[in-house]
Amino acid sequence: MNRISLRNTLPEAFADKPDIGSEVWNNSIDFEKGKSYLIKAESGLGKSSLCSYIYGYRVDFSGQILFDETEVRNIEKKQWDTIRSKQLSLLFQELRLFPELTAIENIQLKNNLSHHKTDAEIDAMFEQLGIAYRKNQLVGKMSWGQQQRVAVIRSLCQPFDFLFLDEPISHLDDNNAAIIASLVKDEVATQGAGLIVTSIGKDLPMDYSQILSL
Repeated sequence: MNRISLRNTLPEAFADKPDIGSEVWNNSIDFEKGKSYLIKAESGLGKSSLCSYIYGYRVDFSGQILFDETEVRNIEKKQWDTIRSKQLSLLFQELRLFPELTAIENIQLKNNLSHHKTDAEIDAMFEQLGIAYRKNQLVGKMSWGQQQRVAVIRSLCQPFDFLFLDEPISHLDDNNAAIIASLVKDEVATQGAGLIVTSIGKDLPMDYSQILSL
């Protein structure tokens, strides 16, 4: 996948508000592999909806979303399995970790399927993000900021053409945000991937190819 395109895309919930002043909704936007994008949004403008549309969880929108030349509505279930495991990695705002499992068990659930990272590489990410001492702790007993770091590691444990991070540092201090930015930047560069980051106020500190207002 080299490009994700939005063509006059608009959530059905906004059908009576076609002129919402967005640089994303009701516009022609291309997200290109190898480039990085920041989507800034206020609460209630459809950021989580956009994530769900691109990940194929919802189709309640008008217009089109295309992966290269393929309309997402035409993608079959088995194709979505391949897309989500090899082409598109998404860190959800709500993280979707399993609280009854430890941090490392949450990581292994994905990495045992993808075999993308070695144990040593995973350990190095835990160390880099300052949560190595929490690796064997139940996620449900970790702070939200610690859980965000676990979710970031998980998102990097697969091959991808695009990495989509939905508010990845909302509960982190500036130092940890900078560490995550460095880790993400290196992984994206290694894979030659595109990066799409959303924010409602606290931006992942990086140099972006384009900044858009939702």
